[in-house]
Formats: sequence, structure tokens, C-alpha cells
Amino acid sequence: MRAKIIGTGSYLPEKTITNLDLSALMDTSDEWIKSRTGISERHLVSSETETTLSMAVNAGKSALTDSGLLPEDIELIIVATVSSDFITPSTACMVQKELGAVHAAAFDVNAACSGFLFALNTADAYFQAGIYQNALIIGVETLSKIIDWKDRSTCVLFGDGAGAAVLHADPEGIIANLQGSNGEGGHVLMCKNRTNNNPFITTDTCPDYLYMDGQEVFKFAVKKETECIQELLSQAGLVPSDVSWYLLHQANQRIINSIARKLKLPLDKFPSNVGHCGNTSAASIPILLDEIHRSGMLTQGDLILLSGFGAGLTWGAALLRW
Repeated sequence: MRAKIIGTGSYLPEKTITNLDLSALMDTSDEWIKSRTGISERHLVSSETETTLSMAVNAGKSALTDSGLLPEDIELIIVATVSSDFITPSTACMVQKELGAVHAAAFDVNAACSGFLFALNTADAYFQAGIYQNALIIGVETLSKIIDWKDRSTCVLFGDGAGAAVLHADPEGIIANLQGSNGEGGHVLMCKNRTNNNPFITTDTCPDYLYMDGQEVFKFAVKKETECIQELLSQAGLVPSDVSWYLLHQANQRIINSIARKLKLPLDKFPSNVGHCGNTSAASIPILLDEIHRSGMLTQGDLILLSGFGAGLTWGAALLRW
């Protein structure tokens, strides 16, 4: 049995920040941001009640409603995030409490922007082993709290939000998947946590902001995502045109355009929401999936390929039938 998506959900904060809003805060412009990224606006949390947990819960509730399952039907909850409200307990355990998913094992994964795919592939492995039948996976980020809002090279890129999917063990679902990591490249996209601080050593305990070498990340993303897509298609005995929709991590529209060109495919096979969401890291793929599902773009039997990359460096992909 493999993981089949039977419900999706998402949540975006109410507050929308446009490029013009950012140009009033720093030396940038709508043209500068849009021409380099394709991003026009992003959603940011704007109150103390809007948190990583609250967004995850809202997305999870929406996905459960869409699936027709009850919280007590869920046996596994995996939350992908790098911006948890707490170091411990995990966001997944708090989601379990808030949803009332009393029968679910729950834990978080940290694979940055690849996180949702790592969660999906992990749940699929549990299903193949016959351990669980129903799972809820969530990608959620409050990236605005780890961004330096004086650094225009990073802060204009990111947004907050959550996306979720309910999975059921089914003979038809995931056809092929993969994931990988290369810690040698971890320095190009990173965010430090607390430093050593105890009775014997005292250092600066203030966590650092997100750092990114944009050019290196861009080159890695185009190369690795293209390779992932080609490898999955080879595993399945398919060619690029066989796939109905390519849902890629929404980091930068230029990355998506470059991958489409390398695969010699029309851009309309690559739905995008980066223009109004920005890069929401682990949440980007499930938010996009929920948007196109609710818009009626998906038809039963469609072949969908999900692919993403992130800090670590990490990458993951999954080919599935809708």
C-alpha cells in the first residue's frame, strides 16, 4: 500500500505585504523584486495569536474536512518546519492536542523547504510497512521571525503560511519517490540556533538570522530539481510530457522557468503561487497543491510530480496519481 492524498488544506495570514510596502522600509522597489523573483506580495503573521501552531492547526482542520476523516481516524501526524514556536514539545504534538487526534503518533521533521516531501515520503514508508493507514502531514513556517528585515537580499523573498494533506493507504497513490541530502553545501543556506551557554562557557545566546548565498542556491536548485524529476520519470518509465502537473517548491519564479526550459515543457504545466505567497519553505508545495485542488484544476487520475529543495542541503520528490 502507498500513500494517497485524499484531502488538502492551507492557511495564509490575513496581512499581505506588497513590494511597495517593502520599498517604504528599505532600499528596494517593486520592479527590482519582481524582475529577480516573480514575487509581488507575501503574507506575514500580524498578531500574537497567529503562530506556527495556529497556522498548522487551521491547515490541518481544512485538510481533514476535505478528506472526510475525523481527527480520531488519524494515526500519524508529521509536521515539517524550521520555525517551530518551541524547541520542545514538537509542533506535531501540539497539533495533535488541538485537533483531538488522540490515536496519532506525532513528530516534526526539519528538512527546510524540502520538509513537506520528507514528511510525505516518511508517511509513505510507514504505509508500505503496514504500520499505519491514515496520516496528516503539514508544512508550516513563520519565516518572518527568523529573517533580517534590513537585508533586502533575503527578506523580500519569504512569507508565512501552512499547507496540509491527509493521506490514506491505497494501492494507487505514490508511484515513485526519492530524497537526498548533501551536508557539504549546508553553509549556503543556514540559520544558527543558540550558542553554548553554561556555567563553564558564556557566549552570545541570541539566535542569528537566516543567511543565504542566493547565486549558489539558485544553481543548486535548477540542477538538482531537474535531476530529481528526470530520475523519477525514469523509475516510472515515463517521459516529461506524461505528467499532468509539476508542483515545484515556490522559491523563485526564475527557478521554475529554468526547470521548465530544461525539460522542454510548456510553463502552463507548472502552476505557481510564488507571486502572491513568496517562499514559504516547507509550506510552499502543500499550499500550492491545495490552491489548485480547490480551483478545480485537478482531475482524478492526473499524474502529479512534486519536487523541492532546501537548506541542508536537501532535496525530495514524489510522483503520484491524484
